[in-house]
Amino acid sequence: MKNIFLSIVFLLIILPSCKVEPTPIGYGQDHCHFCDMTVVDKSHAAQYTTKKGKSYSFDAIECMARQLINDNSEEKMEFIQVANFAEPGNLIDARTATFLVSDKIKSPMGENLSAFNDAKIAQKHLEEFGGKLYTWAEIKAKLSK
Repeated sequence: MKNIFLSIVFLLIILPSCKVEPTPIGYGQDHCHFCDMTVVDKSHAAQYTTKKGKSYSFDAIECMARQLINDNSEEKMEFIQVANFAEPGNLIDARTATFLVSDKIKSPMGENLSAFNDAKIAQKHLEEFGGKLYTWAEIKAKLSK
């Protein structure tokens, strides 16, 4: 009986800790995993979290995309998130985001790349600032050249 009780307690402690979740970005403290700059811009930051639960922060979307391209490691990621330009500090799924490259919206590493969780909002920013819209696959292809 004692062994069963201990087994149940062990499972109750261990199982919840196995859930993989992204960790909050430490703006002003975290360093970009790609270029080592301090992550400060809440409008352009990015983060991926591996299936094993390790999160890596990036100062710009283009840094994260290039890291994934260089390592050919996207399939190892549980979460791939980018800052929603329309809601700074709010991270969204990169795979479903709409991306805008516009010379009038500067990003930390100079690609002028911003992300939006809503294609209509991205379109409004395109109309206001000019540029071109992309999907996640298209942005990775553009940055791999």
